[in-house]
Amino acid sequence: MQVLGGPVERGDEILTTEALEFVAGLQRKFGARRDELLARRKQRRDEAARNGKLDFLEETREIRESDWQVAEPPAAIRDRRVEMTGPTDRKMSVNALNSGAKIWLADLEDANTPHWVNVVSGQVNLYDVIRKQVQLTTPEGKEYKLRDDVEHAVPLVRPRGWHFDDKNVLVDGKPVVGALVDFGLYFFHNAKEAARRGTGPFFYLPKMESHLEARLWNEVFTHAQAELGVPHGTVRATVLIETVPAAFEMEEILYELRDHSAGLNAGRWDYLFSMIKTFRENGTDFLLPDRNVVGMTVPFMRAYTELLVRTCHKRGAFAIGGMAAFIPNKKDPEANEKAMQKVHDDKKREAGDGFDGSWVAHPGLVPICFEEFDAVLGEKPNQIDRTRDDVSVTAEDLLDVKSTPGDKTIDGLRAAVDVGVRYIVSWLGRNGAAAIHNLMEDAATAEISRSQIWQWLHNDVVLAGGERVTVDLVRQVLADTEKQLRAEEGFPTENLGLAVELFEKVAVADEFVDFLTLPAYEHIS
Repeated sequence: MQVLGGPVERGDEILTTEALEFVAGLQRKFGARRDELLARRKQRRDEAARNGKLDFLEETREIRESDWQVAEPPAAIRDRRVEMTGPTDRKMSVNALNSGAKIWLADLEDANTPHWVNVVSGQVNLYDVIRKQVQLTTPEGKEYKLRDDVEHAVPLVRPRGWHFDDKNVLVDGKPVVGALVDFGLYFFHNAKEAARRGTGPFFYLPKMESHLEARLWNEVFTHAQAELGVPHGTVRATVLIETVPAAFEMEEILYELRDHSAGLNAGRWDYLFSMIKTFRENGTDFLLPDRNVVGMTVPFMRAYTELLVRTCHKRGAFAIGGMAAFIPNKKDPEANEKAMQKVHDDKKREAGDGFDGSWVAHPGLVPICFEEFDAVLGEKPNQIDRTRDDVSVTAEDLLDVKSTPGDKTIDGLRAAVDVGVRYIVSWLGRNGAAAIHNLMEDAATAEISRSQIWQWLHNDVVLAGGERVTVDLVRQVLADTEKQLRAEEGFPTENLGLAVELFEKVAVADEFVDFLTLPAYEHIS
């Protein structure tokens, strides 16, 4: 095994010989199967594009129609009404645990640039989080430490998706699957201690596209627990249903993970990205309007979330709602009040629909989420017993994109370029959780922005103002955006030229790039 990344403070505590051997064992046992599943993704995408549809699997009908339940939830995650999300930097680690939320999604994925320093220091911080010894003193002398007067959020760690390889860790000369690096290091160092404390090890699993990928995770969990002498079923994982293919296999995904399942989550922005990616060449039936008008109440998103709650509660699993990404803004009270009302409305809808909890991206939103879920749950820890037998969702409902109201506009195009470029600049600067226009954005923001432009461009879309989306138009908007950002006071321009280049590459290329973070990763160490 080779570690190519440079030294990181306290990295020797994480990158021990024993921990690296454990990761190498995971790679040798499961890496080839991961490769096969990635190839299967492409085959299924090609089939969906060719047919213009997806459907529930006939070969797994028996699973959907038979009687089974996932394992009972551990006490530490029985109440998940408010979940804080964020990267695993040290300041965020302290603030998340102190936020008052029930859960902290400790993000090693979309809210984290996988720079080697971030990968390793995130593990250092999580080691301290589990042992309640995480604290920080900034160079300016400001102190961050765990408070004694709040119940600390329980961490659920989100490793990278199956598609991502870590170029800084090689086994037998090949990069190790990033998910196995993240999971393996965390599990090796913290599984027994978290289990002793009753706080894990718990996980969020991103970017999954099939129940076979869930089966692979289940095999990883089973192997890891046996290898380290951790009782089977100690691991619990919540799967983000953030791809369209996975929406057609929700029950099968729960079934594969049933001994280790902690439910499903409605990952809204990545789900829109996946809808575009899956049917990007299928014409008008799958063309979305400007991103900011595609809310959770449009027909295909409503079908997706209703089916998720129905599926989870049918099987005794948690249904966790989507992100409230607003950042409270004290400088503009009127705009802030409107934004907070939108958060109230969103969380009220989710609680009313039967979700057991939901995400927020800022501690200032924690009380709002509590207020709306408390109003529905009261003293109950969750509403798994509300099985939503009234819900009936068809394949056609899940794919009813054409009923989405709204226009495709030049302002929407400009906004997509602006937020996409801003985010890539932040990502290249090692910050994967970026505050942009009073929203906390992660990689899904840039993905939906560039994929929508790609789709409009390659489907010859004419915008509401009469402009045809062409390569020249996209490049002109990119040039205007770069000029505006260079003139913007305080905007970091060090990586701006590269960000514009990367955005153009993934937005106008003839071949659609599956994830923009893959070519971007080539530019960080």
